[in-house]
Amino acid sequence: MERFCIIANQSKEAAYQIGEQIATYLHEQGKQAIFAPWKTGKEGYYTDVSALPQNIEAAVVLGGDGTILQAAKDLLQTGIPIIGINMGTLGFLAETELSEVDKTFQALFSEQYEIDERMMLSVQILREKEEIFSNQFYALNDAVITRSGFSRLIAVGTYVNGALINDYRGDGVIISTPTGSTGYNLSAGGPVVVPKAQLIVITPICPHTLNTRSIVVSSKDEVEIRIRQSKKTQQEEAILTIDGITPIHLSADDTIFIERAKYTTKLIRLKEKNFFNILRTKIGG
Repeated sequence: MERFCIIANQSKEAAYQIGEQIATYLHEQGKQAIFAPWKTGKEGYYTDVSALPQNIEAAVVLGGDGTILQAAKDLLQTGIPIIGINMGTLGFLAETELSEVDKTFQALFSEQYEIDERMMLSVQILREKEEIFSNQFYALNDAVITRSGFSRLIAVGTYVNGALINDYRGDGVIISTPTGSTGYNLSAGGPVVVPKAQLIVITPICPHTLNTRSIVVSSKDEVEIRIRQSKKTQQEEAILTIDGITPIHLSADDTIFIERAKYTTKLIRLKEKNFFNILRTKIGG
């Protein structure tokens, strides 16, 4: 690899400083490196993809998993692969740590890496009163439906290919990709899935029953979540969150359609590392 762009978490001064050091290092190695331009929108900072050169071979993302998820969203249609350098806490999506930066780039220079194409989810909302779909959203990790407002249970009907699986009553439900299985899904008692798998995990959050478990379906299936009317009505029944970034308020009778997206996120993986080693190191306990 010869040409890099650097994306740093704008809320962390240290990330920007490390980015400058990495840019200097890459220039000294005879490589090209630029800082990705940022803009400010209603959801915070995001990468101005239109200002990136066409020949970028990799995006070096400095921050935690949230920064990587935002970068994946911004770079969605560019095809630019991402390598994350962890500056957060857990940093499960990050391929490497700050202490391994030199070793990491030497591996990239010598082509000692692979590119994993991670499955994503396409999410759309159908509002019954409007009879139209909302904008399409994309998730690398998960789409999470949780209760809104004062503390109480919410009810969601969960369907696969039009067939009712269950009516969950509890704190909500998580629809996860294999990549996202080590996130909120895992904390809620869902299974860990190898990232290359092509499937969708449905995990209820604190269900008000003893026999409710996660369900794993094919990536070819369509998952449908219907927001039921609660006993204590309020204007907003639930909140849908895409990758922990985009919150959308939901009302009773809203329906969320989730299926495999046509896009993938490309993550660079060093050949010397594997998923199970990372799993033991990050969350092995």
